[in-house]
Amino acid sequence: MVDPIVSQEWFAEHREEVILADVRWYMDGSSGLAAFERAHIPGAVYVDLDTWLAAPASEAEGRHPLPAPEVFAEGMAVSGISDGDVVVAYDDAGGVIAARLVWMLRATGHQAALLDGGLGAYRLPLASGSEPVPARGSFAAREFERVAGIDDAVAPDTVVIDARPRERYSGDVETIDARPGHIPGALNVPCRENLQGDGTFLPVEDLRRRFTDVGIGPDTEVVSYCGSGVTAAHNALALEQLGLGRVRLYPGSWSQYAATDRPAALG
Repeated sequence: MVDPIVSQEWFAEHREEVILADVRWYMDGSSGLAAFERAHIPGAVYVDLDTWLAAPASEAEGRHPLPAPEVFAEGMAVSGISDGDVVVAYDDAGGVIAARLVWMLRATGHQAALLDGGLGAYRLPLASGSEPVPARGSFAAREFERVAGIDDAVAPDTVVIDARPRERYSGDVETIDARPGHIPGALNVPCRENLQGDGTFLPVEDLRRRFTDVGIGPDTEVVSYCGSGVTAAHNALALEQLGLGRVRLYPGSWSQYAATDRPAALG
């Protein structure tokens, strides 16, 4: 199985052996496809998060619930991805969005990796416009593994980590979801702080320390959440890369939890 995070050098050496997926998406509603058409790594296929990597938003399930396995399988097939392929995904945000696709593929038993540094660290010429429509792949629908539910996020003997920025975790700022705060007992490990200034991951020991400092060891039960189950995948992949924790992703995340009457913590 390919590592969950691969370097630009690894990608250059294996370019002809992988399918490259661009998974740009923006909270402000800007078009990821338009960004792709302005500039992308040559040969990449654009994968739309809202269409293929999430079910419709709802108060009951959150902003980005997991899609039905059949929907995900169709999205991969139309993107030219087959069951035996190795997929490398990137974005322009240090991988915090593209991690969702990588996690979903790995959680269904497929080989997939996040490209460290993404678009910003790619040093060869970029392409613009659209790419040729890929030949349809053969991708079987499978249930997602490594998934946590709302009750798992408050279970004892589990380290629950919140990938959101510190100001949203504390409740000082909340402009997206139903109420401010975080799941009681959750610890804040902002996923964007996994990165250096150039958008690549921190050196291994620095990255490891971020998670061991909140009590995560190799056998720790971990639930990773964020606002809607997207950026939480970044922490999940980092932990897998480090060999830390038995990690499950909580797709409903704060957007689901905050819509309930369960208690919330501030600060």
